[in-house]
Amino acid sequence: MLALLLGFAIAHSGLAALRPRGEQMVGPRLYRVGFALVSLPLAAVLIIYFINHRYDGAQLWNLQGVPGVAPLVWTLSAISFLFLYPATFNLLEIAAIQKPEVHLFETGIIRITRHPQMVGQVIWCVAHALWLGTSFMVVTSVGLVLHHLFGVWHGDRRWGSRYGKSFETLKSRTSIIPFLAIAQGRQTLQLREFLRPAYVGVAIFVLIFWWVHPVLIRATGNVSW
Repeated sequence: MLALLLGFAIAHSGLAALRPRGEQMVGPRLYRVGFALVSLPLAAVLIIYFINHRYDGAQLWNLQGVPGVAPLVWTLSAISFLFLYPATFNLLEIAAIQKPEVHLFETGIIRITRHPQMVGQVIWCVAHALWLGTSFMVVTSVGLVLHHLFGVWHGDRRWGSRYGKSFETLKSRTSIIPFLAIAQGRQTLQLREFLRPAYVGVAIFVLIFWWVHPVLIRATGNVSW
């Protein structure tokens, strides 16, 4: 699992680092397509392997029969998706229909944390580790969190290189730790900024995922690795 995570991290972060040069060579849309053709199959392999081996290793704890644990796990998982997928708000750019851009935001969820995907991944790992309780899940969580912590450094480095002083200004008004900048008075929370159709889309996605979750587990069980 660590080898699969390392391979995905190298491909994903490596292609992100090469984005400026790659876009100059082949254009933003074609580079986005190439990025997806590399990242999505690797992500699919990771997901299938994770589901098929999630109960491998030692059973460190078992809280599945404890009242309230299942709703807590689903609640944390739903919250994690709200942090994990703010970058998908502009689906036309994700699909390369519109020209993909690198945006410097300071609104919405960025007021809470400058790196929402890292926060979402940590929450997701906590929820699934709580439910599964296996050494395999602990190892997976460590690998995922380390990758996203590297992404925090890597992202700040790329934004700083691209935007210079503008990013330093944004950095001074935001925080990596959720709500820290708000607590310190460097930022204010504007709840109206969360009244966006995209959040409705994320909520619908969570409900659909909850519905198809058993089907997905059965489907991956047909894969022999």
